[in-house]
Amino acid sequence: MTDNHRLGRIVMVIPTYNEAENLAWIVGRVRQAQPGVDVLVVDDSSPDGTGEIADTLASADPQVHVLHRAGKEGLGAAYLAGFAWALAEGYDVIGEMDADGSHQPEQLGRLLAAVADGADLVIGSRWVPGGSVVNWPWQREALSRGGNLYVRALLGIDVRDATAGFRLFRRSTLDAIDLGTVASTGYVFQTDLVSRTLGAGLRVREVPIEFVERVRGDSKMSGAVALESLKRVTQWGLRERWARARSRSRAMIDA
Repeated sequence: MTDNHRLGRIVMVIPTYNEAENLAWIVGRVRQAQPGVDVLVVDDSSPDGTGEIADTLASADPQVHVLHRAGKEGLGAAYLAGFAWALAEGYDVIGEMDADGSHQPEQLGRLLAAVADGADLVIGSRWVPGGSVVNWPWQREALSRGGNLYVRALLGIDVRDATAGFRLFRRSTLDAIDLGTVASTGYVFQTDLVSRTLGAGLRVREVPIEFVERVRGDSKMSGAVALESLKRVTQWGLRERWARARSRSRAMIDA
């Protein structure tokens, strides 16, 4: 367990859609692993009763909170709503994690230690030395590794797991990256925020985690989701390269 007093108030944002099988289990693990850390469940009107389970958990524990949204609008939109709530409530460190157990609360201390050491954004990374995945088929691992290599090459960022969703942000980081202009709603949201953080000149640190594939419920990842993320990253990368080329051309003309 990490001594978090000097970090201030900490909350983990957990977006949910049809996670009735997992929610109480994962929230209980967070609260046991890090008793000083609050939890915000952002539920997109899950038809399986996840929202009602979240309300029951919140009624029994003052450190568990619930934000109900009208419908399913995408992972990024859920996180933006959760971040806005956390900022308004005055939290100093705001985290994100999945509800399905793939992000292990018992490893949250590693991320907290990195924030305490000065990082502005900490990523629980599968693809740095010491990181790993459990129960993934080789095709999915190849897709994730290849996608991250593509992100690094096209966007020019030195982050090995820019698509990871186990993270901690300082409040000052979220203030600096202008969340009001974030339009990405799917899984590409994760890459977007990494790129924005680095573009703002802030410190990003990756710490190794063991990522465990969910054992209950259905994965929200699909080929269509991955394709959409690839499309958005390509658009960003080409736009950035075009901007650099125009800047170089102007510099040559001015010279």
